[in-house]
Amino acid sequence: MEFVNPLFLWALLALAIPIIIHLFNFRRFKTVYFTNVQFLREVKEETASRSRLKHWLVLLSRLLALAFLVFAFAQPFLPKQDHDVVTGKKGISVFVDNSFSMKAQSQDVSLFEKARQKAREVAEAFGPEDKFQLITHDMEGKHQRMLSKDAFLTELEQLEVSANVNSLSNVLSRQKQVLEKFEAAQKNIFVISDFQKSIVDFETDTMYNYYFVPLQSVNQQNVFVDSLWFEAPVQLINQTNKLLVRINNTGDAAIENTRIELSVNNEVKAINNVSLPAKTTKIDTISFRIGTTGWHKSKVTIADYPINFDDSYFFTFFIPEKIKVLSINEGKKSNYVSALFSNQNQITLDNQSAGKVEYASIPTYQLVILNGVKSMASGLIYELQQYLVDGGSVLIFPNGKMDASSYKELTKALNINNYEELNYNERTVNYINTKQEIFSDVFERIPRNIDLPKAIKSFDMTRFSSTNEEVLLRFNDQKSFLSKYNYKSGKVYMAATPLNADYGNVGSHAIFVPMLLKMVLVGAQNNSLAFTVGGNNNIEVANTKKNQDAVYKLKGETKEFIPGQKAYGSKINLAINNQMQDAGIYELVTDTEDQLSFFGFNFNRKESILDHFSLSELKAQFFGDQVFFIENFKDDITQMVGEIDKGIVLWKLCVILALTFLAIEILLLRLLPG
Repeated sequence: MEFVNPLFLWALLALAIPIIIHLFNFRRFKTVYFTNVQFLREVKEETASRSRLKHWLVLLSRLLALAFLVFAFAQPFLPKQDHDVVTGKKGISVFVDNSFSMKAQSQDVSLFEKARQKAREVAEAFGPEDKFQLITHDMEGKHQRMLSKDAFLTELEQLEVSANVNSLSNVLSRQKQVLEKFEAAQKNIFVISDFQKSIVDFETDTMYNYYFVPLQSVNQQNVFVDSLWFEAPVQLINQTNKLLVRINNTGDAAIENTRIELSVNNEVKAINNVSLPAKTTKIDTISFRIGTTGWHKSKVTIADYPINFDDSYFFTFFIPEKIKVLSINEGKKSNYVSALFSNQNQITLDNQSAGKVEYASIPTYQLVILNGVKSMASGLIYELQQYLVDGGSVLIFPNGKMDASSYKELTKALNINNYEELNYNERTVNYINTKQEIFSDVFERIPRNIDLPKAIKSFDMTRFSSTNEEVLLRFNDQKSFLSKYNYKSGKVYMAATPLNADYGNVGSHAIFVPMLLKMVLVGAQNNSLAFTVGGNNNIEVANTKKNQDAVYKLKGETKEFIPGQKAYGSKINLAINNQMQDAGIYELVTDTEDQLSFFGFNFNRKESILDHFSLSELKAQFFGDQVFFIENFKDDITQMVGEIDKGIVLWKLCVILALTFLAIEILLLRLLPG
């Protein structure tokens, strides 16, 4: 047996005090008055015998009570074999998982409350001279220092569940950073968590003792809205818009006829009932109509309990009043293009001559068509580059008598394939890339003998490996008829033939209409529908303010903040970082309260997947002489931690024995005569 505080054993000298008192009492004589002398000798002998026994029993009880009280302060323990007992100041870092998955219920309280309780019990297992670090997924500055036990317990009471989530490797890295700077005889790392598989990614080392406290809920059922997207890239007014919603059931039980609701601008637009087997994901389609243009603040909601942070998915979308298309023509405008857009109420077409292009207006269009431009001016090439950088779309129909050198300058600037010699062989398209967004929903199925465009004369194109060409339509000789390229944030479409009927029938072919319309709609699509709270989000918006000193703010229902902002060209980059803590719809305004746009922010769905490491899986993954597991988290773990750190701790037993012998002394004094 060893002692944590052996100096307290000097207090055993105090045992001499009751011994001296008892010896003094033994030497005192008492006068006994008795009228009947006949029984005097017998009574005197009997009384003296009982009194002596009582005094010895009281003395023994008192000595044992005092001795065990001294032992309790000295904190005796039985060290485990092959375990070095460390004395002196210790550094203890405690990670308390405060992510949303900790809202799940244990038998009596939530896992988060259970985690705080376990952290308190960990603190009680160590001495008053030891120092503690408290860390959570928030990783705040105040969590980067060592605290006394009382300060640690105070900080622990102030913890709340948070939207932030970090991998355990990041958490342990922060714990080690603090412990490395702290001088201590022993350094211990405690991890109190439900150990979701999505965040466990760390490795142990031999510099620290690792204590894992895995918590488990009684019900791991969770149904949540995982993500959503529109079937079409652009939403139109007074048209049926289809929203696809991915719903996930991570529980062991199926759900039946659960209500899923779509609200737009605080108005319920659609209600569906969805059933989902256990451990499955389903994509549900919600159809709805919108009668107004502009921004629309939206939310999809599904009912679930007790983990409800992921039951709502916030998003926004914008319906423009007009989608603008620009056609830059060498001579007269194209009848095919004009006829197509003449019947489109929401799409307007502007025609400009190649020699009189209004460069300043190019960024306002969703699609720019180069219709038979003979020579590419250097100014036009530069403006198209900037337009594509900002996310625009360009469609090139070449001129049969093009200036090859100027076209080469354009294709080199955009890093796309170049036009070669004119091919006078008649060729037919025999391949459509239906996996690409332009043709993905044009055909329900492609007939075997489908009629496709023909080219009487067409250009061959180079095949540089450095380009990111994606063939949309291909000739029967495996040469490209229509290709797509990504340049920065924009898209370039390159056709092999002019729109002139002398070169082929693409302009009059039925595929021309959906092809051009999809290019327009894809070019007009909005930015991301939603963003993630706590992520390092960088949002790019149009810079509509001439004043470079304008300050942009994001306003929610209850809070507002100023994100990091940097202007470049026609765009503003907003850096959200960790400034946002609540999910919802946020409005982007300037310091003069000019309304610009809206964004939906949602909590990270990583916490929604309740897939945890079991105790056996953790033991298989993390093992060694310095790795310990607190297996029965339902009980008080103070003694468990103490026994792991020191061995079998006996101070509580000493306190119990001290109280027991004090009680025996009281009973002897009251009940035993003499």
